[in-house]
Amino acid sequence: MPLPATGGGGDGASAELADNLAQVIPSLQVLKLPSSDGLQFIRPARLRGLSSDQTLVLVNGKRFHRSAFLGQRGAQGADLNKISSLSVGRVEVLRDGASAQYGSDAIAGVINIQLDERPGVSAYVQGSQYYEGDGETVRAGLKAGTRFDKGFLTASVEWADAKMTSRSHQRADALAYQAANPGVVLPNPVQHWGAPDTKSYNLALNGAYDLGFAEAYGFATAAKGEGINDINWRIPVGGAFTITPAFPGWDLKSVYPLGFTPREQAKYQDYQAVGGVRHTGEVFTWDLSASLGENETKFYLYNSINASLGPSSPFNFFLGTQTQREVTLNADGVYRLDLGLSEPVNIAFGAEHRKETYKVGAGDKASYAVGPGAKNGLAVGANGFPGFSDLQAGEWSQDSNAAYVDVEARLTPEWTLGGAVRYEDFDSFGSTTNGKVSTRYEFTPYFAARGSWSTGFRAPTPGQINSLAVSQGLDTVTLQLFTTGRLSPLNPIAVSKGAKPLQPEESTNKSAGFVWRTDFGLSGSFDMYQIEVSNRLGQSSQITLTQAEKAGTNQTFKSVA
Repeated sequence: MPLPATGGGGDGASAELADNLAQVIPSLQVLKLPSSDGLQFIRPARLRGLSSDQTLVLVNGKRFHRSAFLGQRGAQGADLNKISSLSVGRVEVLRDGASAQYGSDAIAGVINIQLDERPGVSAYVQGSQYYEGDGETVRAGLKAGTRFDKGFLTASVEWADAKMTSRSHQRADALAYQAANPGVVLPNPVQHWGAPDTKSYNLALNGAYDLGFAEAYGFATAAKGEGINDINWRIPVGGAFTITPAFPGWDLKSVYPLGFTPREQAKYQDYQAVGGVRHTGEVFTWDLSASLGENETKFYLYNSINASLGPSSPFNFFLGTQTQREVTLNADGVYRLDLGLSEPVNIAFGAEHRKETYKVGAGDKASYAVGPGAKNGLAVGANGFPGFSDLQAGEWSQDSNAAYVDVEARLTPEWTLGGAVRYEDFDSFGSTTNGKVSTRYEFTPYFAARGSWSTGFRAPTPGQINSLAVSQGLDTVTLQLFTTGRLSPLNPIAVSKGAKPLQPEESTNKSAGFVWRTDFGLSGSFDMYQIEVSNRLGQSSQITLTQAEKAGTNQTFKSVA
């Protein structure tokens, strides 16, 4: 399917591929979550209403790596916006459970982005602005492609600069504060609520060369950019503005007389490179490939403070780094077996090895430190987004191996029947086997019905299995340091409270529908589906440890105590 030249739907000249895809893919939803700790920059895309990590994203038929950011409900899916819109030749969408064919994440379906192979040179410049007078967006891109005797090569580069938008009214607490302090004039609004200010650069390469006995191919995508946006305004009363004996003569109003609005920034770099050799024959086709992909995001916070450090606190912080790296090796084949049916039986088979690595790098110590003001109730850590501490920092990996078989046969000129099974083994939790059966019947050349039943899974990622999200504070009554947050289910403290190693989410997918077309160009489809997902990942309710349990955790938290 083609992509629109602009975002459409009120998005103007959108700089993001996900926005453009949402205009042409039914049931694809791209969320906009302003002031949402990372999700304002790394926007989740959902197919059929499921989580962003329950849709598998492929580029040229090869798995695209995940984002390093764990978003809603701890979801860790691929970030479509790291792929240049200009580089896309067409998009193929399978809105059906496909874990039996493609493995983890394909519960809701598969989005396969095929990079452009066409020769020629094209360029564009686009600009847009909202009627409100903000959100000015400028995009520019250049694409060039050539074909030669034994292959082709295409390249594209894109740049975009999108300014911040604001759709907020003045906050109620700001109005109340100004009414109580007539001599104070606050900015209106004190906090912008809308799309962030972003800059991005995207690059894509795609090519192939005929070796005679086979074809060598390769493609790569790369992206770099940054975004910045406001988070919640801090009223200059109480909270971080509380005057305490810990810092005699110190008043945060001397720095922020009108309160403060922290500004969160994310800087990212992303790349994926794939190379392989393939041969296409009338009876037997094979494909060997290797892929390396990485996504890294660094977080910053400006115009803030670690109130517990008082006057010694910086106002700008480096919060830390999250990195996701994936290495994938694939061997795939297709054999067309002639059994005297309407067409040869198509037998696809293959194997895959994948290694995922997740890494968290600590931020500035001041971004998570517990200062002397904590004993007087002042908040610890960077106000608005505490940094990743040395306790949270680390690197974790997960290996998986898989094998699959997919058979499709046209039993009659009208009736097609298919089946698939896939076995996959993960070193973190064990193995899983999934299957699928599907059928399609063409009543006339203009009308056909289809149906399928399948099981699926989504494997927990190394980041979900191992990472911590913790912060520290001081009990102002007992003056004891405490730690709160989310623990890995493998953490000894979590195990003592009954936590079990994570298992994959499992699904059963039933779907049916029909398609039609006409001689005068009108076509359409109707789909019905039911997806049941069990073992969904989530967080427990908050658990308070007893004194005896706390005593047993001293060693665990020694590095930050």
